[in-house]
Amino acid sequence: MLLRAINKIKEDIKVIYDNDPAAKNIFEVLFCYPGLQALISHRIAHKLRYWHVPFIPRFISYLTRIITGIEIHPGAAIGNRLFIDHGEGVVIGETAIIGDDVLIYQQVTLGGTGKESGKRHPTVGNNVIIGAGAKVLGNITIGDHVRIGAGSVVVNDVPDHSTVVGVPGRVVHQKYVAPDGTLMHNRIPDPIRCELNRLKYEVLDLKEELEKLRSQIDTHH
Repeated sequence: MLLRAINKIKEDIKVIYDNDPAAKNIFEVLFCYPGLQALISHRIAHKLRYWHVPFIPRFISYLTRIITGIEIHPGAAIGNRLFIDHGEGVVIGETAIIGDDVLIYQQVTLGGTGKESGKRHPTVGNNVIIGAGAKVLGNITIGDHVRIGAGSVVVNDVPDHSTVVGVPGRVVHQKYVAPDGTLMHNRIPDPIRCELNRLKYEVLDLKEELEKLRSQIDTHH
């Protein structure tokens, strides 16, 4: 068990190096990255909760929130290689499920929508990026390879390979790909602007048709 835990930490450290060019050395990563600290603490609390140890898991979560600014309920199920970047204000609810290779920025909430019982928090798939300040609420499913724009509020299921932006979140099936083949989460399409542009061109087409009709009428007169 100890060897497995050490391998998990090594994997988490590698993820930080892969995703953050500001990570300079192992000491910075261990002592200056609250996301890593919160994740290690959560694994301990989650295991104790699984063993039905009372009080201590929640107290560990509480202390972790004070130290790191990240609140992860001991009941949340978190997959491999989660990277919480910056982390301040991140909240992950009790019944939340997070897949592998997920990137979460600061001020993100994976929360509920009320006092309902049972599964009341989101299920997040693999290879998902959740932008700063995004709120993902309720017992909804976020598919694989999804990008959620900063400040979005998501309250409905999101299919695989989608981008979500806005309040409430709107699904846009559009991906920006970097030269190396990776999706660029900082290139988020604006569905409102796209719709306005579509309407603009429709109006221009109608004006052109109207001008043709006017010309035909003038010719007949």
